[in-house]
Amino acid sequence: MLLSFTIILLHLAVGELISHVLKIPIPGNIFGMLLLFLSLLKGVVKIETLQPAVDFLTKNMSLFFVPAGVGLILYGTLLKESWHIIVLSSVISTLLVLAVVAILHEKLETE
Repeated sequence: MLLSFTIILLHLAVGELISHVLKIPIPGNIFGMLLLFLSLLKGVVKIETLQPAVDFLTKNMSLFFVPAGVGLILYGTLLKESWHIIVLSSVISTLLVLAVVAILHEKLETE
């Protein structure tokens, strides 16, 4: 399992380095994921090698939501004051996404 985590963290570190050196406003973890994807695609890294870390991370995925939950608790008063704006923007954006998907589906289906 140590090897699989090392490979993942190495790709993350290289991605962070690329982001830092190029000074692009794209987070390094995005570059790291792209590098890992390309490594898997080209066969440089085998999925069997990463499987132990992947299994561990997916089994414990709920732990990654704890910081977000704590953040929501910290901003409880702000959420109470702005709940109507949050709900309205969520409903509008959901409807917009549904409309765009429906229009694209219609156009792609008729071609």
